[in-house]
Amino acid sequence: MRKRFSNQGFTLVELLVLLGIIVLLMGLLLPAIQKVRALMDRLTCASQVRQLGVALTAYHTQFGYLPAGCSYRDGLDPQPFASWCLKITPFLEHDEIWSMAIRAFQQEKNFKTPVHDALLGRVVKEFTCPSDYRLRQPKIWGRLEAPLLRTAFTSYLGVNGIDQTTKDGMLYLDSKIRFRDVHDGLSHTLLVGERPPSALMNAGWWYAGQGMRDNGAGEMHLGVQERNTYRTDYFYRLNCPDGPWEYGPGHLFVQCHMFHFWSVHQGGAHFLMADGSVHFLHYSAKTVLPALATRAGGEPIHLD
Repeated sequence: MRKRFSNQGFTLVELLVLLGIIVLLMGLLLPAIQKVRALMDRLTCASQVRQLGVALTAYHTQFGYLPAGCSYRDGLDPQPFASWCLKITPFLEHDEIWSMAIRAFQQEKNFKTPVHDALLGRVVKEFTCPSDYRLRQPKIWGRLEAPLLRTAFTSYLGVNGIDQTTKDGMLYLDSKIRFRDVHDGLSHTLLVGERPPSALMNAGWWYAGQGMRDNGAGEMHLGVQERNTYRTDYFYRLNCPDGPWEYGPGHLFVQCHMFHFWSVHQGGAHFLMADGSVHFLHYSAKTVLPALATRAGGEPIHLD
């Protein structure tokens, strides 16, 4: 008796058709997956900015004023060039970071020395936007006088006002702003905004930094119409115009975009108001940002 066998395998044509269908489905699904991921990253980013608002408010409640955007006080500050980010770490449940920082600065005031390495290069997730892939690991620098230097970053800068010289905002060199100093209203005054670290990763260190004029500007605080005040340091300046620089789209690989607020999100960036609320402001809002950036300018403004 003859046995009959059925051919259960794929022909080459059928296999190619199946592969074509899979490729087509992947092409349709990938953009959707990327959009969902971008949305989740944006929601996480907004949540982190909100956390910063809670921490800053808690700091104000305890001390009666907000932390300085950058601490120096003519070299007399116990943590010279420390950022406002460092000062609020105890209110983000990172008490050990603050304790380590106190000990490190007591031992050595220069934050670029090895005693600070464990903190300078420590990635703190509350300060990094998940959409910026560069910030998941510290940047490693070579140096002649000591082992390698590692630096970690912040995606969120304090708003110093119009620019670093006006000091009419909330966080700037040696600032000590109280909520009652905000005559424009807490809900109409910017406190923190998004700005990714510079393309060369030499501006935007979360722990401490000297900024453009040893004032922390461009490092941990920024103006909404900031100016490039680097003069002789080509590594930072890279022939970037003086400005003023306005709120608008940026690119991770363009060094000059370090001089204005922007984000890796599509269409705008998150901003924290002094009342703790978080708003995603589209780039079309650049015309109203100067009014929002000052704490006592008296400008009429409506924030949607």
